[in-house]
Amino acid sequence: MSSNKKYWKNVEELSPGHEAAVTSLKHKEFIQEIPVDEFLGDKDTLESSSTTRRDFLKYVGFSTAAASLAACEGPVIKSIPYVVQPEQIIPGVANYYATAIANGYDFASLLIKTREGRPIKIECNSLAGENGTTNARVQASVLDLYDNQRLSGPLKDGERISWDAFYKEMGQKLEAVQDQNKAIVLLTQTFASPTTSKLISDFKKKYKNVEHIVYDAISESVAADAYQAKYGRRGLANYDFSKAKTIVSFGADFLGDWQGGGFDSAYAKARVPKNGAMSRHIQFESNMSLSGANADLRIPLKPSQQKLALARLYGKLSGTSVNVTLPAAIEAAVDAAAKEVSKAGANAVVLTGIQDLNAQGLVLEINALIKSNSFDPETLVLTRQGDDKAVSKLLKDMNSGNVGAVIMAGVNPVYTLPNASAFVEGLKKTVLSVCFSMKNDETASKTQYVGAAPHYLESWGDLEAKSSALN
Repeated sequence: MSSNKKYWKNVEELSPGHEAAVTSLKHKEFIQEIPVDEFLGDKDTLESSSTTRRDFLKYVGFSTAAASLAACEGPVIKSIPYVVQPEQIIPGVANYYATAIANGYDFASLLIKTREGRPIKIECNSLAGENGTTNARVQASVLDLYDNQRLSGPLKDGERISWDAFYKEMGQKLEAVQDQNKAIVLLTQTFASPTTSKLISDFKKKYKNVEHIVYDAISESVAADAYQAKYGRRGLANYDFSKAKTIVSFGADFLGDWQGGGFDSAYAKARVPKNGAMSRHIQFESNMSLSGANADLRIPLKPSQQKLALARLYGKLSGTSVNVTLPAAIEAAVDAAAKEVSKAGANAVVLTGIQDLNAQGLVLEINALIKSNSFDPETLVLTRQGDDKAVSKLLKDMNSGNVGAVIMAGVNPVYTLPNASAFVEGLKKTVLSVCFSMKNDETASKTQYVGAAPHYLESWGDLEAKSSALN
């Protein structure tokens, strides 16, 4: 069957003025003749040459090999033996060291494989229990240790200075800020470290008007606010899914990266059938998640309906009247979930990923109401302590000129804040701006001073991911 359709290979075929070039290319590979004679040399001399094809290939091959060998010559590295060799280091034999990562995103106990003192592989620390798990970010964090773009020393306005000058000028400017009676703000990641908390307390004693604001790029501020409102301490609820027989989740992807992750191993234990029974998982969510894909019953609903469904569940469990309207299918699913939670009693647990203070408060109330064994109010998760309200207030104070110094560590707000331009403008109004970072990132490049921060594999510290659980 014939067709009148014409197919064009590029835009030039349709552009006016290119008809001659297009026609030429249909018959030739190149529009202009390739100047072969220019690089082959004189034609008569080439034809009268006595060099055979085999000899010619020998010469070309030898030249290519010689050039390759010259280019592949590596630097000379001298191997200097130990004067007194440490007995724990044997060349070619790996050593393992227990440590922990706490970089503001991931918090975990680790086992580091090293060779001749150099970390080369990150492993799970099985002796640390549920806190000894890793993810892709943690496994890849060893690469940052050998990143040649890391800062090797302090900077002032982008230029290298000595550490002595760095500390001296910082001290002078902090004194000036104190004399002006302006605020000194420490803007940091979550430091789940008793030692670091003690250092911050000592800094507050030395300088007046010091405020410590914790900022998490991946925020759980609402959940921490709700926990603090109910239990008086700031942190996140501690869940143990290995003890749960019924799990009801409202938008919380706890098998993914919800609240930092690490719940999958405990969840898997309860999913192994014992005496013909295993845990029951009901997931209310808007988008398909890893948790939803593994649920026994997944109920899709709009984001606006998640809070209403949670309120309805609370009403059915507490016996209070909740005036909400839900579609019949969702109403039936909530009713079924309420019956399963009531049947399981203390062996049930309810959680949510809704970023709403009331929703987070309802979940805490439900778990307290059913006296859930999977929820331990005495143990606090300390890996997310960020305060979004305090960060918003900081932006206003910086731009109004009330903040004299901003010292940052472990954060990159110019990259992660939605209103980063307001933060940059506020930095310009401070007397002192300092960023401690491994790289000259978006925030570091906007500050007056940059302090080169060490990698966690080359520094000392401690970690308290959960209250009373030190690493």
